[in-house]
Amino acid sequence: MADKQISLPAKLINGGIAGLIGVTCVFPIDLAKTRLQNQQNGSRLYTSMSDCLIKTIRSEGYFGMYRGAAVNLTLVTPEKAIKLAANDFFRHHLSKDGKLTLFKEMLAGCGAGTCQVIVTTPMEMLKIQLQDAGRIAAQRKLMPETVAAGTVETKSPTAMQLTRQLLREKGIAGLYKGLGATLLRDVPFSIIYFPLFANLNHLGKRGADGPAPFYVSFISGCAAGSTAAVAVNPVDVIKTRLQSLNRGSTEDTYSGVTDCISKIMRNEGPSAFLKGAYCRALVIAPLFGIAQVVYFLGVGEFLLSFLPKKDN
Repeated sequence: MADKQISLPAKLINGGIAGLIGVTCVFPIDLAKTRLQNQQNGSRLYTSMSDCLIKTIRSEGYFGMYRGAAVNLTLVTPEKAIKLAANDFFRHHLSKDGKLTLFKEMLAGCGAGTCQVIVTTPMEMLKIQLQDAGRIAAQRKLMPETVAAGTVETKSPTAMQLTRQLLREKGIAGLYKGLGATLLRDVPFSIIYFPLFANLNHLGKRGADGPAPFYVSFISGCAAGSTAAVAVNPVDVIKTRLQSLNRGSTEDTYSGVTDCISKIMRNEGPSAFLKGAYCRALVIAPLFGIAQVVYFLGVGEFLLSFLPKKDN
């Protein structure tokens, strides 16, 4: 029973470590994704991911690519821990009365995606403002026609300043702007990702009961992550637009999910819903590949093994 008792804390530790390593590696690509998704027709500053990163380095320096990283690194630990541990929790309970069918795997993923938005929504809300601040600043310099007349240039706010401002003006609901869109993104993502990973990983198992090699877990995590990321990218575009507080004078504002969809379709066409899909796949693939390797190595279990055992 000892293993059962420490399994949940171990999974939480594994999820947290995986999130920290993954975000550190891929955050610049995530920044490019946010900026590409936010720019609208008439205010296109970047033509591609590489163009965005090059211009960011030129105008903001190397560390400009890590705008908002502190927020992500702080909150990605509980977010990834909740997501991965919740999926395992639901899978365990759904398999108690028999075989874990595909439907039950999808149900477990749905539960995991629903649980994680508690942390994901405020994290994304703050991260997007910080990531997109450089795009707005660059527009002021390079595309002054997109800036409203009389607008005063202000210094980019910090995460704490943004949090205090949102809480003061809109209360806790301010941090949860875009909650509906976040649910529409993260629940389908988890429904696709977790069953797909489990079945791909199962194909590489050593024997009937043996675990899959770590490289199989990594490849399965990357493949399932990139597939799920591209599948839900249209909703990610909507979520990013809804959660962005600052815009150029020529850019649309949105009152909700349906308003956002209709304006994007009318003004930019259906292809706009795939903005940043390539970047998102490049972000999510290694993020979840790393997560599965951390799980495979049992880092959390190793760390918890140093805790004193309770006498029975």
